[in-house]
Amino acid sequence: MGHALCLVVLFVVIPLGVGVLTRKLVLKYKGEAFFQRRLIPAFNDVTMVGLLLTLVLIFSFQGEVILANPLHIALIAVPLIIQTVAIFWLAYFVGRKICLRHEVAAPAGLIGASNFFELAVAVAIVLFGPGSPVVLATIVGVLVEVPVMLALVRYANKTKENWPATE
Repeated sequence: MGHALCLVVLFVVIPLGVGVLTRKLVLKYKGEAFFQRRLIPAFNDVTMVGLLLTLVLIFSFQGEVILANPLHIALIAVPLIIQTVAIFWLAYFVGRKICLRHEVAAPAGLIGASNFFELAVAVAIVLFGPGSPVVLATIVGVLVEVPVMLALVRYANKTKENWPATE
């Protein structure tokens, strides 16, 4: 149980706490403009590295199980890919049809498509232990969702220019 609690703290509690504290302090001492224009853009590369590091850590805990069960991985991954893309496109294009601004429709599609597997991994580890097949399913979710969501973000950014003007 100690190992599982450590993982929850590592993947959920610490990043959340640091984010909340940073936001509060920067807004208090530097203001909203600095936060939006300087701090957030400065972390673009850092967040990508953090995301990739998280995937490496997760894979290191379940790598052997993943490599030993390719059929199980495919049976989990393929429906997840289809679901994620379908929900994003549904929300994104409905947003376009009802004349939402791109800045609203794109995040709505991404949030709707997200499965929050990072939290699911932490919960599964605590409830079932790090070697459980339940943990394997949630880890496959993370390994599938991250690249799919990054591709959808890229798509949304590329299609922004063709978005109809809204008031």
